[in-house]
Amino acid sequence: MRAQLPGAVGVSKLSVYDTTAPDGLHGGTPHMHLTCSESYVVVAGQGRVQTLASSGYAETPLRPGTVAWFPPGTIHRLVNEGGLQIVVLMQNSGLPEAGDAVLTFPPSVLADPEAYRAAATLPSGGAPGTGLAPAFARRDLAVTGFLALRDGGPAALAEFHAAAARLVAPKLPEWRKRWRDGALRVAEETGRQIDALAEGDHSHLVNGGIEVLPEASEHGRHGMCGLLDTYHLA
Repeated sequence: MRAQLPGAVGVSKLSVYDTTAPDGLHGGTPHMHLTCSESYVVVAGQGRVQTLASSGYAETPLRPGTVAWFPPGTIHRLVNEGGLQIVVLMQNSGLPEAGDAVLTFPPSVLADPEAYRAAATLPSGGAPGTGLAPAFARRDLAVTGFLALRDGGPAALAEFHAAAARLVAPKLPEWRKRWRDGALRVAEETGRQIDALAEGDHSHLVNGGIEVLPEASEHGRHGMCGLLDTYHLA
């Protein structure tokens, strides 16, 4: 297995969907992460990210060179206003892929784990070549729920938070293992290196070198917000 990226982050390149959602905007699927912060580095095009949190609703312009990031608990939706491409950095590599995101489906779907799974799951996991219609249907259902959340005030957002926590509860043991084997292990290794240097031991420096992935491991996977070029380190 390759060495993990600094801080055990995940990285992907995202070409944001440019098809029309129910409110007439072009873009991705609104969703919220429960344990992972996320960062955008805009590399092409233009657009905005709509965010909804306990602090309120906001729209942030995205242009080449913009870096934007947000913590867990931030519902976010990317809007494509022309060729929007982003390098996405995700905290806790492996957790987002293990379900650390809840889409803003209407309450009736969120309340039924089987209905949620059916609405959220794409054929073959969204693998390239499986068709975009299911991804757009998922996006449109989540946008409908997002618009209601945006207009529903603090009570509606609190209900969404509670529903999201209930949905992911069965996954928490797996998440804990991924976190221990990934981000926590990397952070603890830094502590061991500091301790060693404090004791005059610099032997870990002999492990220097470089890891390279010359290109993405996979191109064009149908993600929540657009087509993903993903980088797999395993």
